[in-house]
Amino acid sequence: MDAARICIVCSAALYDDEAQTCRPCAERVAANLAALAGPEGLYARLADSLHPGSGSGGPVVSGSRTAPLPVRLEVLNAMTERGPVLGPLEGWVRDWEAYGRATVDETGTLQQRLNHAVGTLRFNLAWAAGQHPAFADFADETWTIVRRCRTATGAEKPPVRVPVACRCGQILRVSLDMDGIECRHCGSEYGHGEMLKLTPTRRAA
Repeated sequence: MDAARICIVCSAALYDDEAQTCRPCAERVAANLAALAGPEGLYARLADSLHPGSGSGGPVVSGSRTAPLPVRLEVLNAMTERGPVLGPLEGWVRDWEAYGRATVDETGTLQQRLNHAVGTLRFNLAWAAGQHPAFADFADETWTIVRRCRTATGAEKPPVRVPVACRCGQILRVSLDMDGIECRHCGSEYGHGEMLKLTPTRRAA
């Protein structure tokens, strides 16, 4: 009896016409890529979230001893050539180009480069979903990129971090999206499941 074939992204059972990725996962990746590109896409909307108080940056706090920065550095970094949006996408384009399945184009504005990267990846997505050995990593990374952009633009609020007590008594702040955490005080490491079993506390970290 043959072993059950499962999706490399979500581990769901595959249909006979699905090589290694289930159709819903492939469609989610396509939707995530589409959400990034174009004049109304998440990458273009990062520019509207540059200033403190815009997007999910929260209100500008007055009364500090130093003047607030004129821009949100994490958003500015996300918009750069080697930042956490365009950099990884063009890295995947170069990877797929080695298979003859994408074309690198690093000319034009950063928005044009982003649009091209998304376009060539979407054009070859069916091949990648069916044959690329690292498609699960690609799916995870595109979701991380989209979530980062949505958080920066205010389309998705950052996860709530809850204070919990380490075995040593140090207060750690954890959220459901974290894979795990390490206590900087004693060096104890907790996986996702172990982290969620730590005792909540009212004390601030």
